[in-house]
Amino acid sequence: MADIATEHDTEHHRYVAVLDGEPIGELVYRDTDEGRVFTHSEILPEHEHHGFGTQMVRAGLDDTRAAGIRPIGQCSLVRNFLAEHPDYTRVPQR
Repeated sequence: MADIATEHDTEHHRYVAVLDGEPIGELVYRDTDEGRVFTHSEILPEHEHHGFGTQMVRAGLDDTRAAGIRPIGQCSLVRNFLAEHPDYTRVPQR
């Protein structure tokens, strides 16, 4: 499986999955008092089922936790990832 780069586009409140210099997906969020709510995720259809969505979600969650923000999964991809990896719901102490 190829690896993607995941870029944090803070201006548009999203993480962008990039493969070979081209954006192939996004993970959209909004910050609230409770934490960072991930509202939508999408990988272009021609790149689905290659693990890119999981890589993108993991990178977004890693960045969120490193910032000391609690991740909240509203979209199904993030919600399912958090259910399978409950350690990601705990925010490391700063």
